[in-house]
Amino acid sequence: MSVPGWIEAAGLPPGVRAGTTERRFGCTAGERDFDGRDQRGGAPLHQAGVGRSEGPAGCGERSESHRSRLRRLLELSSEPLWLRQVHGIAVHDADADPTPTAPPEADAAVTSHADVVLAVLTADCLPVVFAADDASTLAVAHAGWRGLAAGVLEATLVAMRTPTDRVYACLGPAIGQRAFEVGPEVRAAFVDADPGAAAAFVAGRGDRWHADLHALARRRLERAGVKHMAGGGWCTHEEAGRFHSFRRDGAASGRMATLVWRDAALR
Repeated sequence: MSVPGWIEAAGLPPGVRAGTTERRFGCTAGERDFDGRDQRGGAPLHQAGVGRSEGPAGCGERSESHRSRLRRLLELSSEPLWLRQVHGIAVHDADADPTPTAPPEADAAVTSHADVVLAVLTADCLPVVFAADDASTLAVAHAGWRGLAAGVLEATLVAMRTPTDRVYACLGPAIGQRAFEVGPEVRAAFVDADPGAAAAFVAGRGDRWHADLHALARRRLERAGVKHMAGGGWCTHEEAGRFHSFRRDGAASGRMATLVWRDAALR
């Protein structure tokens, strides 16, 4: 399936579909992109992505239309299960509650149901999708540095109830190391628990450090026993034409959606 502005996740088992939206999701040349920017070079009208509440006033309605476009163009069997993300480690069990009346407060979700589409929203934080090798269980996690250090990826693996050597993981777009300047407390949150995590930090000016979220996530997944990993390599901050970035654009930033679901052939 070829959809403009959609990054298909790599390295997942057969029967699993996953990926991340770009700013121009679903638009062709001459159309306005996901932010209302004319593809011929016009100025952006607003910064709405697929999140309901981010961006200037009036963006919520546009985000709703973007979500409708998402479902239509990706041929999703159901509305994605959206979360109320709080930079924690809670994992929503979509088997127990596949259609909650309100977005669950969680930063990850897991399911073995064939018709459930899992989703997280990001704008610099790292999205990670997971799949069992037989596509029987799927999961997705939103991992900013706080959630990553607290163990959101490990909590997601536990919730999958699948031996970790049978789990495939794909890392999506996130802020790159050069742009992600952090304080010493962020480095300490990782290195105090795992001295080897120091390799993911490069010294900056004064007491500042540049953190590599992708490298930190890979290390934590490896230590948890995950042997199959793919993805990464994009910087949301530097690739302004492709991605939203909260650190770059502040409160005006939109969000990208990362989704994972079972292919129709396996339902």
